[in-house]
Amino acid sequence: MLTDKKQLYKETRDYLMIGVAMVSYAIGWTIFLLPNNIGTGGVPGISSVIFWGTGISVQTTYFAINALLLIIALKILGWRFCVKTIYAVAVLTLILPFFQRWSTELHLLRDQPFMASIIGAIFTGSGVGLGLAFNGSTGGTDIVAAIVNKYRDISLGRVIMLIDIVIITSSYLVLKDWEQVIYGYVVLWVTAFCIDQVVNAMRRSVQFFIISEKYEEIGHHINQDPHRGVTVVPAQGFYSGHDVKMLFILAKKRESQKIFQIINDIDPHAFVSQSAVIGVYGEGFDKFKVRAKRYQA
Repeated sequence: MLTDKKQLYKETRDYLMIGVAMVSYAIGWTIFLLPNNIGTGGVPGISSVIFWGTGISVQTTYFAINALLLIIALKILGWRFCVKTIYAVAVLTLILPFFQRWSTELHLLRDQPFMASIIGAIFTGSGVGLGLAFNGSTGGTDIVAAIVNKYRDISLGRVIMLIDIVIITSSYLVLKDWEQVIYGYVVLWVTAFCIDQVVNAMRRSVQFFIISEKYEEIGHHINQDPHRGVTVVPAQGFYSGHDVKMLFILAKKRESQKIFQIINDIDPHAFVSQSAVIGVYGEGFDKFKVRAKRYQA
């Protein structure tokens, strides 16, 4: 029963945060980028170019292209990823007309395209990163990036940047203005940076080394909540020569405060070392992202 409640909470949280992510993306795209003729990457970039050239609404093109990509992705990424991505695409498609009407009235930063590109990219990049961090995406090249990231530990922002350069450059065919294309490159770089920052912040891990006479009690509480494994390492003080027990713990950064609180409540005089780690793989953390190879004896 407890597991079911935790799973329900996790799923509810994912859908709620994906919804917030799509709102952030819609604000950046339709309020700051689209009205100022600044291109972006992925399916939204293609939709923008088609909109500028033909007048076809961005939500129509966006939905049509993503529908095709999602059919292809079902076999590779599975239903769990695709269902949340379908949800994200549906939410963004529905809210785009509202934000477009709003942007017509506002038309922010009309004479400041550089600032519009920076602010718009921050909103769109944060939206994409937040969606990916909670197992969804805005579709399009995010789907391609998620497929690559499934098998290789490659920066999501870098994958998306490489795919989107061609899309940004193609906006010149409609806008006939290299300055606007350059602003599109600015959007591309800032978006990639924001994606990596948001995704890495959500997945950031830390490690603890704890030396305390009450190591058993500390380890027991950390096992119970925040449900992290604890390894006891035999050690010896070089100066004192005393044998001690050292606890080694890997945890998510958001759990650091709880661990410090446990240590402080049990043994305020404990010696604690905390450091950030680049990646943690295994039970309770990320999965290995390498292609399986068969070796013959």
